[in-house]
Amino acid sequence: MAAQRRTYMQSQHQSWTDDLPLCQMCGVGSAPNCVYSSDGKGTQSHPNEDAHLRFRGEDGLFLYGVFNGYDGSRVASFASQCLTAELLLGQVNSSHTDNDVRRILTQAFDVVEKSYFETIDDALAEKAHLSNYLVPHNENQKVQERLKELEQEVSGGATAVVALILNNKLYIANVGTNRVLLCKSSSDGQNQVLQIGRPHSTDNEDELQRLAALGVDSARIRQAGQIAGQSCTRRLGDYRVKFNYNEIDLLSVAKSKPIIAEPEIYGSQSLDGVTGFLVLMSEGLINALESAHGPEQANQEIVAMVAAELAQHTSLEAVAQSVVERVKRLHHDVFVSGRQRATYCSRHEDMTLLIRTLNYPLADALTPTQGGRIYPVSVPYSSNQSTSKTSVTLSLVMPSPGTLTNGTNTASTLEEGTPTPGSQSPTATLQSTNTQTQSSSSSSGDGSLFRQRGSQAAQPDETGRVPPYVDFSQFYRLWGSDHSDSQSTQGGLGPQ
Repeated sequence: MAAQRRTYMQSQHQSWTDDLPLCQMCGVGSAPNCVYSSDGKGTQSHPNEDAHLRFRGEDGLFLYGVFNGYDGSRVASFASQCLTAELLLGQVNSSHTDNDVRRILTQAFDVVEKSYFETIDDALAEKAHLSNYLVPHNENQKVQERLKELEQEVSGGATAVVALILNNKLYIANVGTNRVLLCKSSSDGQNQVLQIGRPHSTDNEDELQRLAALGVDSARIRQAGQIAGQSCTRRLGDYRVKFNYNEIDLLSVAKSKPIIAEPEIYGSQSLDGVTGFLVLMSEGLINALESAHGPEQANQEIVAMVAAELAQHTSLEAVAQSVVERVKRLHHDVFVSGRQRATYCSRHEDMTLLIRTLNYPLADALTPTQGGRIYPVSVPYSSNQSTSKTSVTLSLVMPSPGTLTNGTNTASTLEEGTPTPGSQSPTATLQSTNTQTQSSSSSSGDGSLFRQRGSQAAQPDETGRVPPYVDFSQFYRLWGSDHSDSQSTQGGLGPQ
């Protein structure tokens, strides 16, 4: 098996994983990092460092992962390929128990970490040799230039979150600060959002206790908020904190290696009878949204966006990319607004979003009760904790005859409060639980996130009109494209 793995990894192709079957029930969206200038224009500051995987194996096995690289893409890229080799070449099969799967996942991460450092052994040895040479020859420019090249070659690390589905059971392996959400939809319109696992960050109490047991001053770690430039307390690669941690002030008193690559494993969780979707997000996407709107409703906002885009698109790739673009746009708009949170939004890192549906229909599979096409409209809302404004896209069904009705499959089931004609408004059920392994919330939507107009109603303009509260522009555009012939004879649809 090891020889087979090395053959694959040393292939002359761009990636040996190119020949593996992709999972068709999955979509990935991404956006590069961006730094805004004072006029709101964005510039990419470095090449994209994220990576992902989404493969279908044999025997009902599916493998997904999101990797957030830093100081280069080498570790993220290596980990995505090596983990695939460690998990999709027969190591996992349907006869394995939960304990077997957890053990195999842990071993896979250990192999990735050791294998990566093997690839940079020679460079690290040369770097050490030249560093010693520079002591009596510190003006040798060629040596200094070579040391810079070597540092670029060996530096960097990555965080990783991996989801494995086997026998319709979900397992999550996490190292670092990426995030996994599982959204479950029920027949009565309730939606439960479950965050699986907690980030390995400098404000994670369990991680601080782990570091304190090694002799590290956890109070200083919490106050600093970062270790060697990163907030994660577990990471892949990054030789500085793995081999030279005694030279880092915050870690110098540690009794043993404080920054580790051992994953926390969650699961199994049965997916039998589950309708919903699984979301894997890189730290860059999470931070961008939380910088713009605060962390309180971030999970619910992401799920609402995913549900909204699932109601509009027939491609999961388009769904994932649209959600990333929405987060990117929200982040940018908060920066240029100059509002309270604008100072947190001067830049964002690479963003990656992976969506895996679980018996969840796409737009072309929706079946409204009265037939017809589903068209989106946009309604603004804001959280109670933030003055920032975004929007939830709702679905309207336009039947051939009859009146306008709400679709039976509303696009945002978490955060809208639009009642269905002839029925009562849905009541709210907001529940939160926080444990060491997961947090969840559920809602049928009570409108609590919608902006309250009250005495702040918009004033009429010079024509006597007020700005629309509900944005029908996309609705009109799609309706027009579908009914272009009838518009020419009947005068069209929309404001005249």
